Amino acid sequence: MIGSIRRECLDHMVVFGERHLRRVLLSYMDCYNGTRTHLSLNKERAAPILGGLHHQYAWA
Repeated sequence: MIGSIRRECLDHMVVFGERHLRRVLLSYMDCYNGTRTHLSLNKERAAPILGGLHHQYAWA
């Protein structure tokens, strides 16, 4: 889990303090535990999550 957080999230952004880190991690947790890209193949519409770092896919 720690490796996933680092590779998929923290290696791609600059964190500005503990409060910002908590918000980023909570947002990543929502994405990780909710709809993930690999669970959403063949979807047509993408909504950016984490400032576009990840996307949530849905039927158009």
